[in-house]
Amino acid sequence: MKKEVLIKKGAEASLYLQNWHNRKVIMKKRLSKKYRIPELDKTIQAQRTKRESQIMHKAKEAGVSTPIVYFVDLQNSTIVMEYIEGKQVKQILNEMSPNERTKIFTCIGELVGKLHAAGIVHGDLTTSNMILTQKGDIVFIDFGLSEQTWEVEARGVDLHLMKRAIMSTHFMYADECFKAVLDGYQKVMGKKAVAEILDKIAEIERRGRYITER
Repeated sequence: MKKEVLIKKGAEASLYLQNWHNRKVIMKKRLSKKYRIPELDKTIQAQRTKRESQIMHKAKEAGVSTPIVYFVDLQNSTIVMEYIEGKQVKQILNEMSPNERTKIFTCIGELVGKLHAAGIVHGDLTTSNMILTQKGDIVFIDFGLSEQTWEVEARGVDLHLMKRAIMSTHFMYADECFKAVLDGYQKVMGKKAVAEILDKIAEIERRGRYITER
């Protein structure tokens, strides 16, 4: 393997595949923002790098699989983490039977419930950020937009984003998949929490329609 291979360049960070101490790893480097004062930019990047690595650890403690963090370099806003062997749920959804989809999305709902129960909001719940391993485990990746919060608003936004992601990417199965997510979520968070989330999602969608109509 070359020293490092760029596999994804996003708005916030670049991901490189690398061999690090004889391990296949992902190196995530946050990108500087030219519009910020350099000193402030460095501080913000370091804070976000530190927060992301800490939240990934807390997610593990909550029972949600995430990549192992091997090294954090705050000076260069870089995280070296485990490369997860498997496929994005987005890539394999069309190959699944209805029962398999229901099982997978119920499991995803339970994992989201575990995050929220621990006060963690992922911030980018899409099927691109969920890896199905060969052992059948689901690993959540990319906690770059995650935060620690107990607010229903943040949880609602988290699941609303997931609903929109499913509808835009897997529209043929959107209803059954999101229902399975909510079923799994309810197993962890309970009926009251699901009712609150559905109310919040409806409110968010009303806001969106209002802004569009203006």
